[in-house]
Amino acid sequence: MNLANKITIARVFLIPVFLIFISIKGISFGVPIATIVFIIAASTDKLDGYIARSRNQITNFGKFMDPLADKLLVTAALVSLVEYKMLPAWIVIIIIAREFAVTGLRVLAMANGRIIAASKWGKLKTTTQIAAIIIALLNLDHTFISVFSSSEAKIFNNFIGTLAPIAIYAALIATIISGIDYFLKNRDVVKSNE
Repeated sequence: MNLANKITIARVFLIPVFLIFISIKGISFGVPIATIVFIIAASTDKLDGYIARSRNQITNFGKFMDPLADKLLVTAALVSLVEYKMLPAWIVIIIIAREFAVTGLRVLAMANGRIIAASKWGKLKTTTQIAAIIIALLNLDHTFISVFSSSEAKIFNNFIGTLAPIAIYAALIATIISGIDYFLKNRDVVKSNE
């Protein structure tokens, strides 16, 4: 197993760590640590892709596992944010439904010996989802802004509070568009399995 694939697997193993800390309620360090773990896990997505391309180590395992690891990480965070009432459940249901649909499409393609790699829309979707989750996590817990003065902290809180729903809706739109894009570009996969 090459380095890029090991980094992808490490991202998967960070998901339960994130879930443990995000689930700790009433303790001041739970959400900040979960946020840091999420940021580290999310940043490995760009790293493993860069390493795979720069070392010419792109594998079918990486093409399949990399987007799956992203989906697992994002799903864990979104469901956790619903529990904290930071996101409406219907948005998360649409996002997760899209993830299942595209994963199903990938499985059908694999059955035909074809790998569907992440598209530009898929990468944009992942980027907007991760950004929205980080903003929502910062909006959930204000520990990170305690380094600012009280007036600066208030401005930052207001900014994050305003930005959070915008980021979530941007992620939702990118998610829907990327799902439609995958199915339009790979409709032959569906037709060949009817």
